[in-house]
Amino acid sequence: MNSLGQLLRDRRATTGLVILAILGILGLLAPIIAPADPVVQHDVLRTRFLPPFATGPDGNLYMLGTDRFGRDLLSRLVYGARISLAVGLLSVAVSVGLGAVIGLASAYFGGTVEKTLMALTDAALAMPRLVLLLALITLWEPSMLLVVLVLGLTGWMGIARLTRAEVKGLMGRAFVDAAKAAGIGDVRLIARHLLPNAVTPLLVAAALGVGNAIMLEAGLSFLGLGVPPPAPSWGNMIAGGRDALVNAPWIATFPGIMVVLTVVACNLLGDGARDALDPKTR
Repeated sequence: MNSLGQLLRDRRATTGLVILAILGILGLLAPIIAPADPVVQHDVLRTRFLPPFATGPDGNLYMLGTDRFGRDLLSRLVYGARISLAVGLLSVAVSVGLGAVIGLASAYFGGTVEKTLMALTDAALAMPRLVLLLALITLWEPSMLLVVLVLGLTGWMGIARLTRAEVKGLMGRAFVDAAKAAGIGDVRLIARHLLPNAVTPLLVAAALGVGNAIMLEAGLSFLGLGVPPPAPSWGNMIAGGRDALVNAPWIATFPGIMVVLTVVACNLLGDGARDALDPKTR
């Protein structure tokens, strides 16, 4: 049975894929699904803090209620899926790309190159990620692009060490020696033989990293350093509802549930992919 079939037969991976697919579809179809503009404020005094399934003075039904500015929470939640998932996916793409290149280069070339790159990786690992995130983001004005770059550029170290270990194990295999004996160049050997055989742990790490990146973005937004409002992300929606937890708990509860659901889905997908794609665990 091929790896894809094995992956789809794993209930954890299938459950994670279904949840993430639903969230992705909600984000893509946000302009169609959302009942209102997520950033428009109407009569704030009359529409603020409406509970779920309340009908506002304008006659509209607010299925998830409204926030402190009278904005429809369902619309903001759906549009927030776009930003939060995009931040998670793009930042992990940056981390995996950078980490894979550094890990491959250090394992393949060895010697001084390996020592230098691994020393750089160890130095970056020694710095607490959250402290580094806060230091970098406070230097510039917060934006979605900045959050993606900062999360990506502070999350590559584990990927680099993982890639290095996998490629080191592959370098002693017979097919690598045969490829070198056939005169295959370095670039082709890495692209055609080493990277495809080392991709399984990278995919698992990427799946787990998406949930971690979304959690970090939510934490930064809670501190006022994430995606800046009025653009909705699940993180800044939670931050916007922290002062109203007593009289309007739904403002922070619904985006918090979405964050938890996404992280759980990513973990399920990562665990299922690890068992399905790694022959040593089958």
